Amino acid sequence: MRSSNPVFSRRGFSRDNGYAGFNTAPQAGGAPVGTQGNPYAQNPYAGGNPYAQNPYAQQTQYGGPPQAPATTGRMTMDDVVMRSAMTLGTVAVGAILAWALLPVSSTSYGLAIGSALIAFVLAMVQSFKRTPSPALILGYAAFEGVFLGVISEMYNAQWSGAPFQAVLGTMAVSGATLLVYKAGWIRVTARYARIGMAIAIAFVLVMAVNLLLVAFGAAPDGGLRSMGPLGALVGIIAILLGAFFLTLDFKQIEDGIAYGAPREEAWLAAFGLTMTLVWIYVEMLRLVAIFSSND
Repeated sequence: MRSSNPVFSRRGFSRDNGYAGFNTAPQAGGAPVGTQGNPYAQNPYAGGNPYAQNPYAQQTQYGGPPQAPATTGRMTMDDVVMRSAMTLGTVAVGAILAWALLPVSSTSYGLAIGSALIAFVLAMVQSFKRTPSPALILGYAAFEGVFLGVISEMYNAQWSGAPFQAVLGTMAVSGATLLVYKAGWIRVTARYARIGMAIAIAFVLVMAVNLLLVAFGAAPDGGLRSMGPLGALVGIIAILLGAFFLTLDFKQIEDGIAYGAPREEAWLAAFGLTMTLVWIYVEMLRLVAIFSSND
């Protein structure tokens, strides 16, 4: 259940059909866990179900109701909701404290950049770990919150109300994506994931080149990130990519629950959702500022 932005490394890529869990939903009367593309059945020390040694994870087959003890110790939707609330709550508290305690200045801007870099490093470390670390995830959330609090205050100073509108926009995009996903209008398949990830990686590379051009003065107006129509178009594309990452997050949560992932995997689900929502919020904040500037 690897996370999305800015690290495009998710558990299951390059395994069998290209993405573990896609098109491998449990089927009635099927083989035991570990023989139908179960992303949680890859255990180098034991064949079949990697959780068979867990007294609460009995060998069961899809198609029959699990015994009562079998659900203990496995990830549930409540676990995902609780961990996500903790992680997003940490982001919110960090942002509120940064907004309240750090006045808009070059010093606070430098602190925001430093916090963003620390958050990125923590995210990278967690993304390459095989197991979730709540301390790393909550640390990432705290530093990301400081970054968001400072830049939100800066945007609000120039475009009053922009952060509030960005929060509403993020909620609207997230809610609409969830509705579309649950309605089945989007099928998260291996091909869908590969195409989307290719577009996302290309987008990040183009933005990195644009940043270099701006840094060396070749694009003084911001280039593709200008405050004009081109910048708005790029922002919309970025938000659509954020919605794409949300669908991957939703699918991986579904797969984790269906395949009996251990409860600690809920931290990775919360981590992925938090990174994606931060991506959408930052892009939405820029988009609101662009539209406000052109009014």
